[in-house]
Amino acid sequence: MEKLMENKVGVITAGGAGIGRASALAFAKEGAKVVVSDLDEDAGNETVRLIKEDGGEAMFVKCNVAEETEVENLIDTAVNTYGSLDWAHNNAGIGAPTAPVTETEAKNWRKAMSVTLDGMYYSLKYEVAAMKKSGKGAIVNTASTGGLAGTPGLAAYTSAKWGVNGLTKTVALESGKEGVRVNSICPGMTRTASVDSWSSESPEQAKEFEASIPIGHMGTPEDQANAAVFLCSDKAAYITGVNLPVDGGETAE
Repeated sequence: MEKLMENKVGVITAGGAGIGRASALAFAKEGAKVVVSDLDEDAGNETVRLIKEDGGEAMFVKCNVAEETEVENLIDTAVNTYGSLDWAHNNAGIGAPTAPVTETEAKNWRKAMSVTLDGMYYSLKYEVAAMKKSGKGAIVNTASTGGLAGTPGLAAYTSAKWGVNGLTKTVALESGKEGVRVNSICPGMTRTASVDSWSSESPEQAKEFEASIPIGHMGTPEDQANAAVFLCSDKAAYITGVNLPVDGGETAE
């Protein structure tokens, strides 16, 4: 049986851990050729090793998405190595220290915007250009449920993620007739390393939060990865411009 992403070439930003690594592994398992990027070379190369160990095809390109020239190099390398760009999962993003807006430091605001929103803009700019040349492609951006509602204390993070969701819709409208689909996933609380650390440090708080999720438990990086693969596959050929909550029902009310 043909796999969902058989021989399709794509890139994943922040593919060295968490949702990014799970996504890289999931795309590879579905037959994709994966260009893994990350700032952490060891982590990115470990993801590549895991893919190859499982029989997949992958390579690593170091990339800081906050630097336009590095993003351009990432996309050029993928196309020059494999001949095309069929899909992308733009996963890179960072948070900022929790504080009310009156106490949010400008340097933390700018850093969050630089990586999460500027990096998304650079990624889309070069990915869409590459995909338009072949007349087809699919892109998934990692946003957040924080990009669907306000969250006290997280002005920089939520603003950047709202920006990601708006950018997703705009680029989807610009690119649809040229064969390029663009969607975002909006993860709810997901068991990444940082969330596991918080759960260990504040078990009662974590238990209370988990009980409030309609589906009854937190998501996993694999849950997010599976959604990304689906949205990039031909199974989602008529879906574009969607900000999809992958949150166990947290935002359903």
